[in-house]
Amino acid sequence: MIILTKHAQEKFKILAKHKFIIEKKQVILTVENPEKIDYSRLPLLIAQRRIDDNHVLRVVYKQEESNLKIITFYPGRTNQYEK
Repeated sequence: MIILTKHAQEKFKILAKHKFIIEKKQVILTVENPEKIDYSRLPLLIAQRRIDDNHVLRVVYKQEESNLKIITFYPGRTNQYEK
């Protein structure tokens, strides 16, 4: 089961105010089928997936028993995160 924290749920509105539309299905897909996982912040994991030619979506989450808890997510530039 995938759970979004209150902060993660509010992040959709925050990004929309900045004209960066991310849909819930993109966040879920990134966690379920990441192109890359960053383990540098254990116990938090950061799943990453490309969303267009210039951007990746990074989703910060943690495993809690049989659930995945999404803490937050953010877009990043591909030239910064795809090295």
